Amino acid sequence: MENQPPILPLSPAPIPLTESDARMWAMLAHLSAIPGSFVLIGSVVAPLAIWQIQKEKSAFVDYHGKEAVNFQITIAIAFALSFLLMILVIGIFLLFVVGIVWLVFTIIAAIKANNGEYYRYPLTVRFIK
Repeated sequence: MENQPPILPLSPAPIPLTESDARMWAMLAHLSAIPGSFVLIGSVVAPLAIWQIQKEKSAFVDYHGKEAVNFQITIAIAFALSFLLMILVIGIFLLFVVGIVWLVFTIIAAIKANNGEYYRYPLTVRFIK
């Protein structure tokens, strides 16, 4: 046999995050939805981007990223339904309620992630498992 060079992997293994970095990225996965909400579907895209980039570096970030994306998709659907129900006037009230619930739960999740705790959003459809 000929002396062949060793076969190298196509991409290096991701460097695991430290605990404090994992908590920071998990928190940012939740909080990135707030500024993202000023752009159509931005509240889903920002957490999705963070989750996709950091998920292989930390199981903690993977968990919180999935939670954040699932919650933001659920809230986007709730906002759309509330907007449609504005025809019946109740949608105006529902838009307000959904907005308050979205902001409060997003902040709670970010605080829990920053404290190193696992947080599961209530009333959320789990699109990504």
